[in-house]
Formats: sequence, structure tokens, C-alpha cells
Amino acid sequence: MNPAKVDRARLVRLEDLPNIGTATAGDLRRLGIRTPADLVGQDAHELYDRLCLLSGLRQDPCVLDVLQSVVRFMAGEPARPWWYYSGERKRAQAAARKA
Repeated sequence: MNPAKVDRARLVRLEDLPNIGTATAGDLRRLGIRTPADLVGQDAHELYDRLCLLSGLRQDPCVLDVLQSVVRFMAGEPARPWWYYSGERKRAQAAARKA
């Protein structure tokens, strides 16, 4: 769903979350996430790694950004577009390469 249209009081389906459409909702279900509340306390990086393992493919890094957006939203942050988290991911990856 478009982050600007998300209503925190009406989170029933995964598709009610910001940035989540049919395909990503399917990925979340594959990970055992059935409701938005199931994302509380989750780690986006762990979810991403598990999804890569389950699919047998390295998922696009933007999938990590989407996961970050919903995990943080469920932790109380505002609904933001997934690309808001891309810069953070890229900086973290660059720092890891330097280390």
C-alpha cells in the first residue's frame, strides 16, 4: 500500500502495510508472517536472509529496504516509502566492505 494511505488503526492484512503489495505479502507469508503484528520484534536483515535461503536466490537488495520499512513501521516509526531506507542500506554495506 502507498505509505501516504496507510491507516495504523486499520492494519488487518499484510497488504494494509506501507509498501506491501501482493508479491511481497506472498514473500512474507512464505516467511511465516501472517499478520502485520507478526512483524513486531522482527529483524529485517534476518527476514531478508531467510527469504534468500527459502527462494534459493539472492533477492534484490531493495527487498531489504521494503522489509526494513515495514519492520520499522510496526515498531512505531512513520510510514515511509521503501526507498527512504536505500541510502541507509548502501552506507551500511559500504562500511562493512571497508571493515
